[in-house]
Amino acid sequence: MCVRAATTAAALACLAAADPQSLRPGFNLFTPEQDVQLGREARQELESKIAVVQNRDLSRYISGIGQRLAKSPHAGNFPFSFTVVYDKNINAFSLPGGPVYLNTGVIAACENEAQLAGVMAHEMSHIALRHGTSQLSKQNLIAIPAALAAAVLGSNSILGELTRAGVQFGAGSVLLRFSRTAEAQADYNGAEIMADAGYNPIEMARFFEKLEAKDPHEGALAQFLSDHPNPGNRVAAVEDEVRQMPRRSYQDDSPRFHQMRDLVLRLRAPAPPAVPAGRPNGRLETYKGRSFSFDFPANWRVYEEGNSVTVAPESGLVKGAKRQIAVGYGLMAGYYPPNGGGVDLNRDTAALVGQFESQNAGMHREQERDIEVDGNAAILTTLSSQSPLPAGGREVDALVTVARPEGLFYVIFIAPQSEFDATQETFEDVIRSVRFR
Repeated sequence: MCVRAATTAAALACLAAADPQSLRPGFNLFTPEQDVQLGREARQELESKIAVVQNRDLSRYISGIGQRLAKSPHAGNFPFSFTVVYDKNINAFSLPGGPVYLNTGVIAACENEAQLAGVMAHEMSHIALRHGTSQLSKQNLIAIPAALAAAVLGSNSILGELTRAGVQFGAGSVLLRFSRTAEAQADYNGAEIMADAGYNPIEMARFFEKLEAKDPHEGALAQFLSDHPNPGNRVAAVEDEVRQMPRRSYQDDSPRFHQMRDLVLRLRAPAPPAVPAGRPNGRLETYKGRSFSFDFPANWRVYEEGNSVTVAPESGLVKGAKRQIAVGYGLMAGYYPPNGGGVDLNRDTAALVGQFESQNAGMHREQERDIEVDGNAAILTTLSSQSPLPAGGREVDALVTVARPEGLFYVIFIAPQSEFDATQETFEDVIRSVRFR
């Protein structure tokens, strides 16, 4: 959790004595725009694994507080979003570039609206001060520049390139765990955001102090306390900061908060998100052809035809008007005959891509980069086209080509755009498993 009490009264008092406008983001290899892109990509992956609360009244209420806080000049210019997660553990966290998450447990633990606003302002401050990507930059001075360059020139997925560079994202990752200095800054900046929005900043400190007075062995607090070492006299420290602010009248509470808190206490766990039909189940089997082999998802079927093979779930195949079968979710592999006397990787890849484009109206090339497959030079070409599946929409077509004596070997992985991030790891497993004989 990132709403941590890892600060000291002295640290906060020191910050409070400074000009509020002097607090600026620190060293960072990422641009603010890349913060936003990374947060967007991480959000898509994260929300496939957590229980997002789908309640219009609650979402509007939380977003309303967030929009009010975001008007503060201390909040920066990021596209903030606010999501409630069904989890009785007291927790909240943020991702770079704008996404803020609040567990139902943290809402239930707040006594008034100002305390809830304090939790949100603290997380927004981590985003505004770019703490996640700053710490990522400091801990990966060599890997980060290469990953960012590859994202620009290649797949355009920052999260994917970071993962390939060995930078792990998930619970406890550097993106979600901050230093004591970062926590002190988030408290200080969060108090400024609260004051600008008309909330009493003292309530943020009181919220943490109240939680720290509880039984440390209480289950719902275990994660919170592990991430929130005792800060000392936090209330006094924030009071020192408030004394530096212009005099204001503050709001501590609203009837709407108590209505929404009661709603949260009555919520039932949402049903787990349905896994789309045909999504790889995580288990792999091996296809062995005459001159090549590769692994494929165990819940997909193999359809051989001559020197090529299609591997797909039944739901990923669509019959066309002329009884032709189109693949909307799956992969195809085989050999493309060269146009000249011998195989030329660049020339024949361009010819194969041209053939795909002529057969699929609206298909266009996104990116192209060099990779290696089973010790051979290869090209990864990412294409986008209209999906033939009943749901429609766009699809991602990831084509890998290798020059071989038999011709231009190709594997093309096809998935709806909405599914590609969830299946990209499987696609990479397939490519890593390719073997030539």
